[in-house]
Amino acid sequence: MSAADRPRSGPPPSGRARRFAALVRKESYQIVRDPSSILIAFVLPLVLLFIFGYGVSLDAVRTRVGLVVEAATPVTQDLAASFRASRYFDVVPGRDRRQFEEDLVFGRVRGIVVIPAAFAGDEAGRGGVPQIQVIVDGSEPNTASFVQNYAQGVVATWAAQRGAETARPSSPIAVEQRFWFNPELASRNFLVPGSIAIVMTLVGTLLTSLVVAREWERGTMEAMMATPVTAAELLAGKILPYFALGLAAMTLCVLAAVFVFGVPFRGSIVALYALSASFLMPALGQGLLISAATKNQFLASQLALLSAFLPAFLLSGFLFEIGSMPRAIQLVTWIVPARYLIPSLQSVFLAGDIWPMFLRAIGVMLAMGALLFVLAARSTAKRIA
Repeated sequence: MSAADRPRSGPPPSGRARRFAALVRKESYQIVRDPSSILIAFVLPLVLLFIFGYGVSLDAVRTRVGLVVEAATPVTQDLAASFRASRYFDVVPGRDRRQFEEDLVFGRVRGIVVIPAAFAGDEAGRGGVPQIQVIVDGSEPNTASFVQNYAQGVVATWAAQRGAETARPSSPIAVEQRFWFNPELASRNFLVPGSIAIVMTLVGTLLTSLVVAREWERGTMEAMMATPVTAAELLAGKILPYFALGLAAMTLCVLAAVFVFGVPFRGSIVALYALSASFLMPALGQGLLISAATKNQFLASQLALLSAFLPAFLLSGFLFEIGSMPRAIQLVTWIVPARYLIPSLQSVFLAGDIWPMFLRAIGVMLAMGALLFVLAARSTAKRIA
């Protein structure tokens, strides 16, 4: 038998390429025609970005406090003026701390600053050490800590200025604070980049699991698998359009972060897209695995939220410091892909390119993605067999 008469073991490369291109084209048309895909990919990310940019803030600015001046003297009035001029406090004046007790209980004020009647005499050296009293609501520890620290800062600044005016000897040690990368300590500058990872999780995992599970429900997945297409080709054909969709959603969020929210961008476009593309691999792989394992849209959406969105939101360092978590929870965070993306994105925006850090994160995310794709391909083939 001649070589020309031998049966071929598979389709020619050109036929395989056309078949793959047809799969990608079919999936792209489905995305364009599906309003829910556009909603999740472009509208929902902007909504989340605006919520984290404007609605969520960890900055204690203009905190409402009651300011009690028990004795109106030039010294106490000068200190009270420093509290009123501080951008951290919204001051409500008073003459007795008891008039603010009910407000503190009901949360109308977050603290009470009391300048006692003996403060002026103590400050002039006629008594003990000058003191003020700060009463805060301990049921909100973060806000209570902010009020206490900012009140101490106002008093320290006032004392330094008064010492310079009265020519009193000052402390021989002066502490000058400098904050790198985020001098204003604005929480928006690290919340908005972190929220981009949350958006990419939704687009990559939730959207992929819903759309593919819908095809399982309608039977179109089995119909495609009845053709000569392989499980690997089918998964790859579905990945590429959603991969491009995820990068498009990321680009939209980055443009909004820089031009709408004013977040600085000090890194490079290359680093941004390399990190984002690497993160989409485990996100898409997880969505495909969930859809292949469930074949049900409702169940797929619940699993995607529980296994992807909530871990990315709670266990990635986005809102809660990983180092402050229990040791067992810290170990769980190692398998959360967003743990590696969020610090890298924050570095790209605020610090610039730190390639040793980026390459390690990219390698881990690609390894996770490869593992999830292998599991998704095996699960898809087993479901069809």
